[in-house]
Amino acid sequence: MATYVLGLSALYHDAAAALLCDGDLVAAAQEERFTRVKFDHRLPWHAVDYCLRTAGIAARELDYVVFYEKPLVKFERILLGHLATYPRSWRVFREAMIAWFGEKLWVKTLLQQHLGVPADRILFVEHHHSHAASAMYCSPFHEAAVLTLDGVGEWTTTALGRATAAWDGRGRNAIALEEELHFPHSLGLLYSAFTAWLGFKVNSGEYKVMGMAPYGEPRYLDRVERVARLAPDGSLRLDLRYFSFHHDLHRTYNARFVELFGPPRPPEHPFVTRRSGEPVRGREAEADRNQYYADVAASVQRFTEEAILRMVRRLHARTGLRDLVMAGGVALNSVANGRVMREGPFERVYIQPNAGDAGGALGAALYAWHVLLGQPRRFVMEHAYYGAACGEAEVAAALAGSGLPHATFEDPAPLVARVVDALAQGRVVAVAQGRFEWGPRALGNRSILADPRRAEMKEVVNTKVKFRELFRPFAPVVSEADAPRYFALGRAAGQYPQRFMLMVSPTLPGREAEIQATSHMGTGRLQTVRREWNPLYFDLVAGFGQATGTPVLLNTSFNLRGEPIVATPAQAVRTFVHSGLDLLVLNQTLVWKEGRYA
Repeated sequence: MATYVLGLSALYHDAAAALLCDGDLVAAAQEERFTRVKFDHRLPWHAVDYCLRTAGIAARELDYVVFYEKPLVKFERILLGHLATYPRSWRVFREAMIAWFGEKLWVKTLLQQHLGVPADRILFVEHHHSHAASAMYCSPFHEAAVLTLDGVGEWTTTALGRATAAWDGRGRNAIALEEELHFPHSLGLLYSAFTAWLGFKVNSGEYKVMGMAPYGEPRYLDRVERVARLAPDGSLRLDLRYFSFHHDLHRTYNARFVELFGPPRPPEHPFVTRRSGEPVRGREAEADRNQYYADVAASVQRFTEEAILRMVRRLHARTGLRDLVMAGGVALNSVANGRVMREGPFERVYIQPNAGDAGGALGAALYAWHVLLGQPRRFVMEHAYYGAACGEAEVAAALAGSGLPHATFEDPAPLVARVVDALAQGRVVAVAQGRFEWGPRALGNRSILADPRRAEMKEVVNTKVKFRELFRPFAPVVSEADAPRYFALGRAAGQYPQRFMLMVSPTLPGREAEIQATSHMGTGRLQTVRREWNPLYFDLVAGFGQATGTPVLLNTSFNLRGEPIVATPAQAVRTFVHSGLDLLVLNQTLVWKEGRYA
């Protein structure tokens, strides 16, 4: 009899479900892909139903259901924290109690009621152990140092330790988190405070800060160091006189912070600097103001990179191990990851593709299977295609009433040839094929593709397709073999984080002009591909290289601004119709707009 373990994350942000069968990952998805509510935090019943359908089982056949953190311990932290900051926290205390007594304290009961699983088969794993397991037990390593970083779990905000894996019955599965930072001292919460001050949404806009930082210089690092003291080992202490996240649900920083850094950047305000490549004539004052914000973004980004590098060096000195695994929301900082891989002391690094809270669902299931149940390893996450598939019947239904011209190819070669030709002509192509990706990155199954050689593609895709800020970068996708020809990878060459778009690397001298639409101030958050992982995607990249001499494509997620990445063929068709996209690939069907392409 097979053993099924369902992992869940929910009730904060990025709810998700992941299902294991005898330790192998069957399915994993975030709730937002089904509800179309971005960062949906609710209990992920739609994602659970998807996982069960994929495995062909009913909920009652689940052997274990595992939640990614311990609600009572988290409640203790929130309760004690609000009491310690009373009376400033009285409003947030009231709201927190409503939320917790309404749902969060009764997770076990809600899971029993909905799934019909006995109470003794519902387990809870500490938040950072879930993060650690999500990285270690998806990696190919037998033993590794562990670093987890995020805003906060129960009490922990950062954890350092080591983990072991039993392969073929040899060795044992164990995760030991030996050093921790506790709330309120948090690298993730520090970065989030600057995210809010820079005009972006906390828990979703941090990557925009990372994208803004290359336009600036870290001129204000000394000011960042006034609000956060960084020790030689990478640990830090926040000066809480500048912050309000510990007693206010809606504000992360306070008036003292504003006195130090100046007025916050207005949300949704256009971003233009003298370095951004946009014309500034008549907007000189605005460009100078934005340059200041870019310099602050560069300063907090540099601080973050230095903190992570110090932690990594301490971890290596403490463990003496050659391999490192990372997870937690801060592990999605791909610029810092690139430096860890190129400059850090570890020979190999594995980062969970869904490193944030959603990935905790998978980590909780893996922790239960390997550590609590003591089962040996046999799974490595070689790719991230674990979401719901584009079914052929769904493709036919989505196109039936659309009125869109289309053609289906039994042989993928002519389809690839037509798409490559369109890309070379400056067309923008969306691809929805197979199972959607696990994690926040589009990796070829729900992607928008364009010609990286054309500088205007940055503006075309940002404004006419994605409807988003012009400063936002795009990822270059390149074969694993060709990547060293375009990027300074160093020891990172061939490692897992590249295939998951989890690291930024400098573009090699002389190559930036060739792939200018994907070069972000001389760097690229690349994705590498092999044909065995994704044949159609690989063939598009290779075919474009053969046709143009440049084996690189521009890749970005297939969604409109403010929406989750598309999941179904119907959503793909809707997004295609309501954007400036030229072509759509649905599995082996090519779709176009009347008069736009023949």
